[in-house]
Amino acid sequence: MQVSVEATKGLERTMTITVAADVFEKEFNGRIHHLSKTQRVDGFRAGKVPVSVIVKRFGYAVENEVAGEVMQKNFFEAIMAEKLNPAGAPTVAPKERKKGEDFIFTATFEVYPEVELKDLAELALSKEDAQVTDADLDKMIETLRKQHATWSEVKVDAADEHQVTLDFEGSIDGEIFEGGKAEGFQIVLGSGRMIPGFESGIVGNKVGSEFTIEVNFPAEYHAENLKGKAATFKINLHKVEEQILPEISAEFVKKFGVESGEINELKEDVKKNMQRELEQVLKNKAKDMVLTALVEGNEVDVPKALVESEVNILRKQAMERYGKQMDPKNLPELPAELFTEQAEKRVKVGLLLGEVIKVNELKVDNDKVATLIESAASAYENPLEVVEYYKNNKEMMQNMENVALEEQAVDFILAKAKVTNEQKTFDEIMNKTVA
Repeated sequence: MQVSVEATKGLERTMTITVAADVFEKEFNGRIHHLSKTQRVDGFRAGKVPVSVIVKRFGYAVENEVAGEVMQKNFFEAIMAEKLNPAGAPTVAPKERKKGEDFIFTATFEVYPEVELKDLAELALSKEDAQVTDADLDKMIETLRKQHATWSEVKVDAADEHQVTLDFEGSIDGEIFEGGKAEGFQIVLGSGRMIPGFESGIVGNKVGSEFTIEVNFPAEYHAENLKGKAATFKINLHKVEEQILPEISAEFVKKFGVESGEINELKEDVKKNMQRELEQVLKNKAKDMVLTALVEGNEVDVPKALVESEVNILRKQAMERYGKQMDPKNLPELPAELFTEQAEKRVKVGLLLGEVIKVNELKVDNDKVATLIESAASAYENPLEVVEYYKNNKEMMQNMENVALEEQAVDFILAKAKVTNEQKTFDEIMNKTVA
């Protein structure tokens, strides 16, 4: 086997491989002779079919089969010999060949780039931090009360935090538009569910009154025909209700699975959940910050094959999400352009983190893996069962080890970089995340 490699453009390589004629012919002839012993052909006894007949009938198919296997085998031997690391499957093309001639084919593929990391100490990062305070806990208890609140009709003017029942009919330039009409519609004023100006326009009006509201649809509104349009809504206000919060009693506490009915026990459980969620959000934000800084601070070429692979993964995930909302058969093929930028970043992150792990010889920390599994399991009713499930599932353990190693790499970068802590409140972190 003879091999020559040409760097065509960027990370692309074209390899020309020559396989000696006698190697190809030996494989071809061996298969032809095997067929002559096993194939049944009319006019000939079993096992006595002339080779010339077999060649005439099966030669083309056998030659293609041998060519495919020879290309696969010799390609892998060639990349090992040349110490090349393909980033995707090659495109192979055999050259035209006559009997007795060497078999020549080309393989075109991309290689992984050589990654050169800049000094991690040069990275300047701002890391957000927050704590769960007693005020945050009290506010969360109030949120739980609101989730179990009831509504009572009152004879007062509509105000923020009131629930109102109304009919409305919207029009633009005197024409009623689709989706702009409803009867018996309920909304809590000040909740921000409706377009700007709609809820505030109801405030101060009495039950039984009929009035109009002038509003403008946002320029980025989801319905194309309504974007930025001025609209008039006719309103008929039927009912105003105020919220009645439940008392913090043993009965209320038991609704959240605290059988003792003790409010302090409920607060302890709620605070643990708040801290776990806050820690996860802060960890994710720190990770995003590190990875973004790593990508922005290091130039790296990305193989198109890896980007295409990531695009397909992202497209599949999006199709699965949309498929839950509508029949997958009616979903169009989402264009690659929707995912290309995100896919490129993911590939860059993978290459750069991989280099951090390799250069610094980071190994999976089994204690960290155990901590991650325990953290994931704590959200379930029976954490021990979940931990055992992970331990007995090779694929899930491998995934968790990958997560642990990635987090170790992020922690390593944070330890090397110039990091300043930015103190935030619980609400600033969590509400921004929800938004």
